[in-house]
Amino acid sequence: MTADIQPVLRIERAGRGGKTVTVLDQLPRSEVKLEKLARFLKTRCGSGGTYRIGPEGGQVEIQGDKRQMIRQILAREGIQCRG
Repeated sequence: MTADIQPVLRIERAGRGGKTVTVLDQLPRSEVKLEKLARFLKTRCGSGGTYRIGPEGGQVEIQGDKRQMIRQILAREGIQCRG
């Protein structure tokens, strides 16, 4: 992942049985890059998660409210996120 993108970071609860999920949205639609990023974030956050490719781009979902942790991890990689 390069520093020229600016993903959106948010949490969602709707449609998930009341469980909180942190979503990193508006990522490149490359399945290989999304899988690699999801695996990296899951390992660093110590949590489960997945990736999806939607109409507006890719997204990575990490279980739990991990916004602060993900912001710090991405900042070390030179990536700033909105939200």
